[in-house]
Amino acid sequence: MERLEITTLALVICVTCLVFLFVWKKSHKGLGKLPPGPTPLPIIGNLMQLNLKDIPASLSKLAKQYGPVYTLHLGSQTTVVLHGYEAVKEALIDQADEFLGRARLPIIDDTQRGYESSLLYRLFPSRRLLFSNGDTWKQMRRFSLMTLRNFGMGKRSLEERIQEEAQFLVEEFRKSEAQPFNPAVTLSCATCNMICSILFNEHFHYKDKTLHSLLDLLNKNFNRVNSLWNQIYNLWPKLIKPLPGEHRAFSKRLKDIHYFVLEKVKEHQKSLNHNNLRDYIDCFLSRMEQEKQNPESEFHLENLATCGSNLFSAGIGTTTATLSYGFLLLMKYPEVQGTANILAKVHEEIDHVIGRTRSPCMKDKMKLPYTEAVLHEIQRYITLLPSNLPHTVVRDTKFRQYVIPKGTTVLPLLSSILYDCKEFPNPEKFDPGHFLDKNGSFRKTKYFVAFSIGKRACVGEGLAQMELFLFFTTILQNFVLKPLGETKDIETKPIVTGLINLPPPFKLCLIPR
Repeated sequence: MERLEITTLALVICVTCLVFLFVWKKSHKGLGKLPPGPTPLPIIGNLMQLNLKDIPASLSKLAKQYGPVYTLHLGSQTTVVLHGYEAVKEALIDQADEFLGRARLPIIDDTQRGYESSLLYRLFPSRRLLFSNGDTWKQMRRFSLMTLRNFGMGKRSLEERIQEEAQFLVEEFRKSEAQPFNPAVTLSCATCNMICSILFNEHFHYKDKTLHSLLDLLNKNFNRVNSLWNQIYNLWPKLIKPLPGEHRAFSKRLKDIHYFVLEKVKEHQKSLNHNNLRDYIDCFLSRMEQEKQNPESEFHLENLATCGSNLFSAGIGTTTATLSYGFLLLMKYPEVQGTANILAKVHEEIDHVIGRTRSPCMKDKMKLPYTEAVLHEIQRYITLLPSNLPHTVVRDTKFRQYVIPKGTTVLPLLSSILYDCKEFPNPEKFDPGHFLDKNGSFRKTKYFVAFSIGKRACVGEGLAQMELFLFFTTILQNFVLKPLGETKDIETKPIVTGLINLPPPFKLCLIPR
């Protein structure tokens, strides 16, 4: 009986595989010439050929075999991987309109759809809700870029707000009294306060319970978006959704962030003054009022809640992780080629250009080439989003000698550019010299793609670069970084390498200068 059952199971597996291969070949026959790639297995696709703890390295390894443009199957999802600057540039810049789509991330999209159709409608039943589309993205991006660029609403500029927050941050760091502590916690308070200032013109004390409740939601989701369970959910959402697991907790936290933003929107609706716009929410509500007679307007509460949540989710963890990782690297690699002390050179340059008393400003940037090179090298070395956020092609697209069908996911591998050995000699080595010319001046390069490139490049790049520069220079103007042990014992390898490279937790001492 057991032998019969085993034989039956084996036959079922064989038939399933044969049917899968038949359907797979037939479904791809009429779609044009997809790039080459490994043959997928039933259901799981090419997942067995990937190291889920270091997906970018696996993708680069496959590129050596199949070339800079190849096809991969993640579960049942067909994905075209772009490896190297030329392939990514051809897609995201030269053929930007075809590669403009944003691939679906079920762990986020499913939550937002369910939330928008229930809580938003209950809170604001007078407004018809629409699901996002291409026009929505274009209008929201244009509005967000304009609002951030012209930020200040007649009062304080964005730079002034960051400078002020940098001073709050330094004062909070002084409270550590040169004792060991984890800087990420305090850094996340500062970056969260910046988003709160932009969105609804509020500043929280670093011990405020509301601030820490919000940070708890944001940091948990940021740190767990890489989790194996959430990656599995993104591959098979319909199968996993009914089951208990981390995806439910992730969804709950995302809903709570939405709810927090919506409560602030309700408060703003009651106090809105069109002649005195205080923040991003006011600007959005004012635009809603202007377009209230337009049934096709994309300025409605659904999109305001989504934009607000996205600013929180994308603008806090990334900046905090970059600064934290930067401090870790400066302690791990104090010297370059055994001669130049990186931290000492940064201190010397800041002292010479800014001094010890004046607050750093963005005009100082051009006069601090070494400090700027260090910041860029930190961002290059850590490759925070190594695989980028996935794109899709919006129509059947001819790309090189291939044809990519409409809706196909496209993965532009940023790590393959940031670690290009021709542009950055010895890319595995942390060296600010990668961004300096022979005269010691800052060297710009098109290979610096930490914020991606093209029409889908990070909308908050300007804000993030301003925060990184002003926070970094203000902190190093006031403190020396001291590791707790020997530099050789400092671990810098990401705790997980997936969608985001997250630094390992660590402690340091900040010694006042």
